[in-house]
Amino acid sequence: MRRKLVVGNWKMNGNRAANASLLAGIVAGAHGSNASCAVCAPAPYLAQCQDALSASPVAWGAQDVSAQPGGAFTGEVAAAMLADFACKYVIVGHSERRACHGESSELVAKKAVAVLDAGMTPIVCVGETLAEREAGQTAAVVSSQLGAVLDLVGERVAQIVVAYEPVWAIGTGKTATPAMAQEVHAQLRAQLMARNAVAAETVQILYGGSMKPDNALELMAQPDIDGGLIGGAALKAADFLAILNAAN
Repeated sequence: MRRKLVVGNWKMNGNRAANASLLAGIVAGAHGSNASCAVCAPAPYLAQCQDALSASPVAWGAQDVSAQPGGAFTGEVAAAMLADFACKYVIVGHSERRACHGESSELVAKKAVAVLDAGMTPIVCVGETLAEREAGQTAAVVSSQLGAVLDLVGERVAQIVVAYEPVWAIGTGKTATPAMAQEVHAQLRAQLMARNAVAAETVQILYGGSMKPDNALELMAQPDIDGGLIGGAALKAADFLAILNAAN
């Protein structure tokens, strides 16, 4: 059985005072959970996360990384820098990075490799837009996005986490039904299976389409949904913990 994983993506939210309260609330409720959990914070707050979470069962990570190891890349953050703060996870290829910053699947793959090379776990995001779903292109889009990463990570596929985030369900109030989500998760699992059957059984595939306390239990009851990449609900300790409890 794959252990469930619940990861909070704070996006561009937070300040030191609010973070302290949120982290304290999460730590207080996370002890004893059968599921793994983590928070991915904006880079300026990684030191705060490290200080607050080091003695807790809650891991921490970053929301993006440069594909470059270092050098003259103003504003970028190298994987080694994130590892310096003991990050466990790094999100790569989030739909907002693809849409707002023009990130290609090939760049996302290079970022995933950079994360692996630095000893951390990439959370590789894939997902289709509403137009792509309505055009019947869901399978082709997510397969292409994941395939680019699998081509580069090679035998290290067992060391990644995959997150399916239907773009049309993020922040819109819409959510894929559990059956709709499971269908795509099963496809992604089959794609992993074709590359490495052993790894496919252990790689966690998270659902990232507006998972909330009221739908988390039903979503995570699906056989190929191994947890959630949580956006808005991750900014409230009670909501995040409710989702974590649903994963137990």
